[in-house]
Amino acid sequence: MHQLPIFLNLAGRTVVLVGEGEAAEAKARLIERAGGVIVPEWREGAMLAFVALDEEGEARAAADALRARGLLVNVVDRPALCDFTTPAIVDRAPVTIAIGTGGASAGLAKAVRQRIEAMLPARLGDLARALQVAREAMKARWPGASARRRAIDAALAPGGVLDPLASEAAERVDAWLAAADAVDRAAARLEHIALASDDPDDLTLRAARLLGEADHIYHPADCPPGILARARADAVRHVAQQPPAASPEGLSLWIALPAK
Repeated sequence: MHQLPIFLNLAGRTVVLVGEGEAAEAKARLIERAGGVIVPEWREGAMLAFVALDEEGEARAAADALRARGLLVNVVDRPALCDFTTPAIVDRAPVTIAIGTGGASAGLAKAVRQRIEAMLPARLGDLARALQVAREAMKARWPGASARRRAIDAALAPGGVLDPLASEAAERVDAWLAAADAVDRAAARLEHIALASDDPDDLTLRAARLLGEADHIYHPADCPPGILARARADAVRHVAQQPPAASPEGLSLWIALPAK
């Protein structure tokens, strides 16, 4: 990962935008969509800045001056001068998907965004809002965080009752909570995956799904970091030479390395 992706709350915040023309107008639209207040030069309380100037010397000087004020600066079309870059955005508010290339290719980010746009239903945001409204009901139904996460994961899985790619998923939340079979699947379960190579792009769909769902990951010490990076950030990692004889509650995953 070359950059840390974050989402900034800009509503009511001051953002400096230096420059005019199409590039500056595009950044202005982006800032305004996020609720930011645009000013043309540094002002007390500003939190970040965009520079859209054609001449590189002027752009560099403006960026340096703003950076000296403590701001993070984006210089349009000059990744080497940027503290941050702006991604291509898929907007299904409140769901936001950002696609970045670290400034390598805005065209590639755009192409990926268009593919994702075509996949996701326009009402994905409705599902997010329905789940937010149901948060307390979910906590009451599954008081334990692990049990709650497993229930939600099962519902949101491909073909699940709340499959995000189903346009009517938002209307199913109440029925899902009330359903007799919406139970905590807390039983210990151990799955095995055998890697074909050290390359994460060679993971099967099943292996990628299990990595994203597992509560515990068991793996040899020399398991490729790129493979482990595909697992949930909060999954517990266990260095082991063989699968566990008895796995803990929830989903555990044993990763077998490719033969050498």
